[in-house]
Amino acid sequence: MTHTSKILFIHFLVNRLKFYSCAGSYIISLGIELRTSHKISHHVNDMKILDEIRGWKRKPKELVIFLTKSVKEDKTLFAQLVECLKSGSDVEKGTCADVMKNVTKDEPEIATPYINEMIEYINYKAPRVKWGVPESIGNIAQKFPDKVENAVPKLLINTKDDSTVVRWCAAYALSEIVKSNSKIRGTLIPKIEEIVKNENNNGVQNVYLKALKAIERKDN
Repeated sequence: MTHTSKILFIHFLVNRLKFYSCAGSYIISLGIELRTSHKISHHVNDMKILDEIRGWKRKPKELVIFLTKSVKEDKTLFAQLVECLKSGSDVEKGTCADVMKNVTKDEPEIATPYINEMIEYINYKAPRVKWGVPESIGNIAQKFPDKVENAVPKLLINTKDDSTVVRWCAAYALSEIVKSNSKIRGTLIPKIEEIVKNENNNGVQNVYLKALKAIERKDN
C-alpha cells in the first residue's frame, strides 16, 4: 500500500468512526426521549388526582397548573375531580374546584357529563369550592346554557353570602347563564335587577350590569 493510499484509508476509517459515533448518540438520545415520553403518558393514564395533591411538595399554584394540563391531556381525569369534591378534604376540594374552573374556561365540554354533581357543591362551606364551582358553571353556560339551568337556585343563595368573592363568582355564573339562555331571561332578569339594588360592592354590581347591557344591545 502506497503512502497516499494509507492516508486515504485512515481518513476513511476516521469518517466512518465519526458516523457511527453520531448515529450512536442519536439512537441513545432517541431512546431516552421515547422512554421519557412513555413515562409521562403512562403517568397521566395512571394518575390518581388525590394522590398527586397529597404528595405535592411545590407551590399550590403549580399544582393547579399541573393538574389542569393533565386533565386537558386525559379528559377522563375530570371524573376524579368530581370524586374529589365528594371524598376529599376541604383543602383538596378547593384545589379540585380551582382545576375545574381552569379546565372549563377552555374546554367546557369536558364537564358536561358531571354538571348535576357539580351543582350540588355550589353552596358547599369551603370558600374555594364556592368560588371554583360557580365559575365553572359560568364557563359551561357560555357554550351549553341549557345544561346549567338547574344551577340558578343555588347560585341565587350565594348572592347573599357575606364573602364578596363568593358573591362575585355567583354573579359571574348568573350573568353568563342569563346572557346565553334566552328562555329564562323573563324570570331571571327581575331577580338580577333586585340583586343589583341590594348589592353594596361595585365590582359585583358591574358584573350584572354588564350582562344586562349586553342583553339589551343584543335585543336591539
